[in-house]
Amino acid sequence: METFINSVTRLRVTQFILTIIIITILLYAPTWRCSAAAVTTTQLELLKGFKATPDPSSTTSFQALLQDSSNNFALGFLRINETLLTVAVIHLPSSEPLWAANPTRLLAPWSDSTQLSFNGSLVLLDSHRSRVFWSLGMEGDRVVLLNSSNLQIVEGESVTQSVMWQSFDFPTNTLVENQNLTAKMGLVSSNGLYSMRLGEDFWGLYAAFRHGSEQIYYKHKAMEAKAEIVQGKGPIYTRVNSDGYLGMYQLGTGPPVDVLPFTSFQRHVNGLLRVRLEPDGNLKGYYWDGSNWVLNYQAITEPCELPSPCGSYGFCKSGSGCSCLDNRTDFGSGSCFRGSSSGDFCGDDVAKNNFWVLRREGVELPYKELMSYETTSSLAQCESLCERSCSCWGAVYSNGSGFCYTVDYPIQTLLSVGDLSKMGYFKVRESPGRHRVGVLFRAMIGMLTGIVAVVVGFIGFVIYKTWMKRKGEKRLLEDETGGVSPGPYKDHGSASFRSIEMCSR
Repeated sequence: METFINSVTRLRVTQFILTIIIITILLYAPTWRCSAAAVTTTQLELLKGFKATPDPSSTTSFQALLQDSSNNFALGFLRINETLLTVAVIHLPSSEPLWAANPTRLLAPWSDSTQLSFNGSLVLLDSHRSRVFWSLGMEGDRVVLLNSSNLQIVEGESVTQSVMWQSFDFPTNTLVENQNLTAKMGLVSSNGLYSMRLGEDFWGLYAAFRHGSEQIYYKHKAMEAKAEIVQGKGPIYTRVNSDGYLGMYQLGTGPPVDVLPFTSFQRHVNGLLRVRLEPDGNLKGYYWDGSNWVLNYQAITEPCELPSPCGSYGFCKSGSGCSCLDNRTDFGSGSCFRGSSSGDFCGDDVAKNNFWVLRREGVELPYKELMSYETTSSLAQCESLCERSCSCWGAVYSNGSGFCYTVDYPIQTLLSVGDLSKMGYFKVRESPGRHRVGVLFRAMIGMLTGIVAVVVGFIGFVIYKTWMKRKGEKRLLEDETGGVSPGPYKDHGSASFRSIEMCSR
């Protein structure tokens, strides 16, 4: 009987404990789920007081902070060269950056001292040193990321909110679908060498081969097939249209003044369309097919017509690839020139005038139709124009037309053509390091020559002093012996000598 009572008691205690556990789970499970979601889910908006730092122990290339409602785009820390970062918007399925805060300016370190904060304006800074890497002048109530990848700072409630700033007005190297590029904007390649800008009736690609000046190397003028550009009606703008073309417009509701079709033109494409100015200077279009970015358009189809496909002093021949202008350097190293490529050829600095001349036949500039020229009567006159100019790095002359194209930036890749009457004259400057080595070498040779001269002079002086000393001793001895030199001597004419000879017979 007692055993039965103990069993019932233990059963009731067990049921009581299980009941308490179940009630606890039911009461606190929602809290646990919410806590987990808060840790793993990226925010849909950033409010005043937001602060975030990169995880120093993370090995990922991107740390998301803000996400759009479609889960296609995110704002966060993008790692650059392992140790640096910038704030960027990426396409999540492909991890492709679409916008960056400061792509060609000062980058922040990937460490816990770097902080992105929002207190009305987004600021990227070093929290330990109070050093600002990037900030916005506009202020608002919150930061949102739209389904178009447009990052916005807005003010007011959702119904009456005003956009104070948006990334679509400050593109970097990419233009996405339905994003306008106006005359006040521009695309810049990730290496900072190339840019895309709009003119009065065209868009062009420009190269910054020399500080303070640019060279246009590609120009697309509006065809004005569907609408004409009206003077006084405002500047043109361009946009990637969802139908698969890059259009130029003047009026917001009017037809385009130019349609540049992609390969997907008038084809139904579900994925995102975008164009990007590449590091080689080409403008390319892509669409997302769900797993890959598919090439949809490229402005320059011939590699040799790119601004500098073979680098400085390179030589590009269609179908044959790259070589070097001097015809001696092997392009297998990937470079034809390692010297200085900045500044001019004038001034008191010896290094500025330290150059040699390279001449080559059968050469042509890849974008000469966009360059200015002078007509000269001879190659010598064309070369003289460049030789006398402090800013001229080279000249290309056509013997048939007399056109002389002078190049006022460091020499880039030239085209190889079969016409030997097209000749080039190029200045090649030695690198400052090589110039310093030459100076040191000449100084060392001078020092060694001086040392050798001193040693030879000293040895000669010692020999001379020794010879003079011996000569003095000899003269002194001659004076003491009456002019007879010391040592054995036989007087064959003396009587004693004759008597010895006779006795010996």
